[in-house]
Amino acid sequence: MNPTKTALADALLEAGCIKFGEFTLKSGLISPIYIDLRRIISYPTLLRQIGDAYLPLICNLQFDRLAGLPYAAIPIATAVSLAGNYPMIYPRKEVKSYGTKAEIEGDFKVDETALVIDDLATTGGSKFEAIEKLTGAGLKVTDVVVLVDRQSGARESLAEAGFRLHAVLTISEMLTHWEQTGKVAPEKIAATREFLKQA
Repeated sequence: MNPTKTALADALLEAGCIKFGEFTLKSGLISPIYIDLRRIISYPTLLRQIGDAYLPLICNLQFDRLAGLPYAAIPIATAVSLAGNYPMIYPRKEVKSYGTKAEIEGDFKVDETALVIDDLATTGGSKFEAIEKLTGAGLKVTDVVVLVDRQSGARESLAEAGFRLHAVLTISEMLTHWEQTGKVAPEKIAATREFLKQA
Protein backbone atom coordinates (compact mmCIF):
# COMPACT_ATOMS: atom_id res chain seq x y z
CA MET A 1 0.00 0.00 0.00
CA ASN A 2 1.19 3.52 -0.69
CA PRO A 3 1.73 6.01 2.21
CA THR A 4 -1.65 7.71 1.58
CA LYS A 5 -3.48 4.38 1.93
CA THR A 6 -1.54 3.26 5.01
CA ALA A 7 -2.22 6.62 6.70
CA LEU A 8 -5.93 6.26 5.89
CA ALA A 9 -6.07 2.65 7.16
CA ASP A 10 -4.44 3.74 10.43
CA ALA A 11 -6.78 6.74 10.78
CA LEU A 12 -9.83 4.45 10.34
CA LEU A 13 -8.47 2.14 13.04
CA GLU A 14 -7.75 5.04 15.42
CA ALA A 15 -11.22 6.54 14.91
CA GLY A 16 -12.84 3.19 15.85
CA CYS A 17 -14.27 2.73 12.35
CA ILE A 18 -12.68 -0.72 12.29
CA LYS A 19 -12.92 -2.76 15.48
CA PHE A 20 -11.67 -6.21 16.45
CA GLY A 21 -13.54 -8.42 18.94
CA GLU A 22 -16.79 -10.38 18.70
CA PHE A 23 -19.66 -8.86 16.75
CA THR A 24 -22.98 -10.24 15.54
CA LEU A 25 -23.52 -9.24 11.92
CA LYS A 26 -26.87 -8.56 10.24
CA SER A 27 -26.63 -12.09 8.77
CA GLY A 28 -26.40 -13.53 12.29
CA LEU A 29 -22.77 -14.60 11.84
CA ILE A 30 -20.30 -13.84 14.64
CA SER A 31 -17.45 -11.78 13.17
CA PRO A 32 -14.03 -10.99 14.69
CA ILE A 33 -14.02 -7.66 12.81
CA TYR A 34 -16.59 -4.89 12.59
CA ILE A 35 -16.47 -2.01 10.13
CA ASP A 36 -18.52 1.03 11.14
CA LEU A 37 -17.88 3.79 8.61
CA ARG A 38 -20.79 5.91 9.91
CA ARG A 39 -18.42 7.19 12.61
CA ILE A 40 -16.33 9.15 10.11
CA ILE A 41 -18.77 12.09 10.25
CA SER A 42 -17.40 12.90 13.71
CA TYR A 43 -13.84 13.24 12.36
CA PRO A 44 -13.67 16.09 9.80
CA THR A 45 -9.94 15.61 9.08
CA LEU A 46 -10.55 11.90 8.37
CA LEU A 47 -13.58 12.73 6.21
CA ARG A 48 -11.45 15.14 4.15
CA GLN A 49 -8.74 12.47 3.86
CA ILE A 50 -11.37 9.99 2.60
CA GLY A 51 -12.74 12.47 0.06
CA ASP A 52 -9.23 12.98 -1.33
CA ALA A 53 -8.52 9.22 -1.38
CA TYR A 54 -11.35 8.58 -3.87
CA LEU A 55 -9.99 11.07 -6.43
CA PRO A 56 -7.15 8.95 -7.92
CA LEU A 57 -9.65 6.09 -8.43
CA ILE A 58 -12.31 8.15 -10.16
CA CYS A 59 -10.29 10.62 -12.24
CA ASN A 60 -10.12 8.18 -15.19
CA LEU A 61 -13.76 7.03 -15.01
CA GLN A 62 -16.45 8.44 -17.30
CA PHE A 63 -19.40 9.97 -15.39
CA ASP A 64 -21.49 13.13 -15.11
CA ARG A 65 -22.26 13.14 -11.39
CA LEU A 66 -21.69 11.23 -8.17
CA ALA A 67 -24.52 9.23 -6.61
CA GLY A 68 -24.00 8.77 -2.86
CA LEU A 69 -25.90 5.86 -1.32
CA PRO A 70 -27.94 6.54 1.82
CA TYR A 71 -27.14 6.84 4.58
CA ALA A 72 -23.51 6.05 5.38
CA ALA A 73 -22.09 7.12 2.01
CA ILE A 74 -23.81 10.51 1.70
CA PRO A 75 -21.15 12.32 3.81
CA ILE A 76 -18.43 10.45 1.88
CA ALA A 77 -19.92 11.41 -1.50
CA THR A 78 -20.20 15.01 -0.25
CA ALA A 79 -16.50 14.98 0.71
CA VAL A 80 -15.59 13.57 -2.74
CA SER A 81 -17.85 16.15 -4.42
CA LEU A 82 -16.10 18.99 -2.58
CA ALA A 83 -12.60 17.56 -3.12
CA GLY A 84 -13.06 17.03 -6.87
CA ASN A 85 -15.77 19.62 -7.65
CA TYR A 86 -18.15 16.93 -8.92
CA PRO A 87 -21.95 17.46 -8.84
CA MET A 88 -23.81 14.99 -6.65
CA ILE A 89 -27.20 13.31 -6.34
CA TYR A 90 -28.54 10.54 -4.13
CA PRO A 91 -31.33 7.95 -4.41
CA ARG A 92 -33.73 8.14 -1.47
CA LYS A 93 -34.26 5.10 0.74
CA GLU A 94 -37.93 5.99 1.09
CA VAL A 95 -39.76 7.86 -1.67
CA LYS A 96 -41.26 11.13 -0.44
CA SER A 97 -45.06 11.02 -0.27
CA TYR A 98 -45.31 14.82 -0.42
CA GLY A 99 -43.82 17.77 -2.34
CA THR A 100 -41.89 16.60 -5.42
CA LYS A 101 -42.21 12.89 -4.42
CA ALA A 102 -38.62 12.57 -5.65
CA GLU A 103 -36.88 9.20 -5.76
CA ILE A 104 -33.56 10.90 -6.55
CA GLU A 105 -32.48 14.07 -4.77
CA GLY A 106 -30.40 16.63 -6.67
CA ASP A 107 -30.23 17.86 -10.23
CA PHE A 108 -29.64 15.49 -13.16
CA LYS A 109 -30.69 14.83 -16.74
CA VAL A 110 -31.90 11.58 -18.28
CA ASP A 111 -29.09 9.60 -19.99
CA GLU A 112 -26.36 11.06 -17.77
CA THR A 113 -23.95 8.60 -16.12
CA ALA A 114 -23.97 8.38 -12.33
CA LEU A 115 -20.90 7.10 -10.47
CA VAL A 116 -22.14 5.17 -7.43
CA ILE A 117 -20.26 6.07 -4.23
CA ASP A 118 -20.66 3.80 -1.20
CA ASP A 119 -18.77 3.18 2.03
CA LEU A 120 -18.43 -0.60 2.06
CA ALA A 121 -18.82 -3.54 -0.33
CA THR A 122 -19.79 -6.90 1.14
CA THR A 123 -22.04 -8.96 -1.15
CA GLY A 124 -23.21 -6.14 -3.40
CA GLY A 125 -26.91 -6.48 -2.53
CA SER A 126 -27.56 -2.88 -1.44
CA LYS A 127 -25.79 -1.58 -4.55
CA PHE A 128 -28.27 -3.32 -6.85
CA GLU A 129 -31.26 -1.69 -5.11
CA ALA A 130 -29.69 1.75 -5.53
CA ILE A 131 -28.62 1.11 -9.14
CA GLU A 132 -32.21 0.07 -9.94
CA LYS A 133 -33.51 3.41 -8.60
CA LEU A 134 -30.92 5.37 -10.58
CA THR A 135 -31.49 3.50 -13.85
CA GLY A 136 -35.25 3.65 -13.27
CA ALA A 137 -34.92 7.46 -13.29
CA GLY A 138 -33.13 7.31 -16.65
CA LEU A 139 -29.52 7.44 -15.48
CA LYS A 140 -26.74 5.11 -16.61
CA VAL A 141 -24.44 3.32 -14.15
CA THR A 142 -21.19 1.54 -15.07
CA ASP A 143 -18.97 1.91 -11.99
CA VAL A 144 -19.25 1.63 -8.21
CA VAL A 145 -16.53 3.04 -5.92
CA VAL A 146 -16.28 2.12 -2.23
CA LEU A 147 -13.94 3.01 0.61
CA VAL A 148 -13.51 -0.58 1.82
CA ASP A 149 -14.02 -3.85 -0.06
CA ARG A 150 -14.71 -6.62 2.45
CA GLN A 151 -13.88 -9.11 -0.32
CA SER A 152 -17.03 -11.12 0.32
CA GLY A 153 -18.29 -11.47 -3.24
CA ALA A 154 -19.46 -7.94 -4.15
CA ARG A 155 -16.88 -7.47 -6.94
CA GLU A 156 -17.90 -10.74 -8.58
CA SER A 157 -21.67 -10.26 -8.28
CA LEU A 158 -21.44 -6.69 -9.64
CA ALA A 159 -19.17 -7.84 -12.50
CA GLU A 160 -21.72 -10.53 -13.45
CA ALA A 161 -24.31 -7.78 -13.80
CA GLY A 162 -21.94 -5.64 -15.89
CA PHE A 163 -20.72 -3.17 -13.24
CA ARG A 164 -17.11 -2.51 -12.21
CA LEU A 165 -16.21 -2.22 -8.52
CA HIS A 166 -13.30 -0.01 -7.44
CA ALA A 167 -12.11 0.17 -3.81
CA VAL A 168 -9.82 2.63 -2.04
CA LEU A 169 -8.86 -0.13 0.44
CA THR A 170 -9.40 -3.88 0.76
CA ILE A 171 -9.63 -5.79 4.03
CA SER A 172 -6.67 -8.02 3.14
CA GLU A 173 -4.27 -5.15 2.38
CA MET A 174 -5.22 -3.39 5.64
CA LEU A 175 -4.71 -6.62 7.65
CA THR A 176 -1.28 -7.11 6.07
CA HIS A 177 -0.31 -3.51 6.90
CA TRP A 178 -1.48 -3.77 10.53
CA GLU A 179 0.27 -7.13 10.89
CA GLN A 180 3.56 -5.69 9.59
CA THR A 181 3.33 -2.60 11.81
CA GLY A 182 2.08 -4.46 14.91
CA LYS A 183 -0.97 -2.17 15.23
CA VAL A 184 -3.34 -5.14 15.65
CA ALA A 185 -2.57 -8.29 17.66
CA PRO A 186 -1.51 -11.26 15.46
CA GLU A 187 -4.27 -13.54 16.82
CA LYS A 188 -6.94 -10.97 15.85
CA ILE A 189 -5.47 -10.74 12.34
CA ALA A 190 -5.43 -14.56 12.07
CA ALA A 191 -9.04 -14.88 13.32
CA THR A 192 -10.21 -12.23 10.84
CA ARG A 193 -8.44 -13.91 7.91
CA GLU A 194 -10.01 -17.25 8.88
CA PHE A 195 -13.47 -15.66 9.11
CA LEU A 196 -13.11 -13.95 5.72
CA LYS A 197 -12.19 -17.28 4.10
CA GLN A 198 -15.46 -18.79 5.33
CA ALA A 199 -17.67 -15.73 4.77
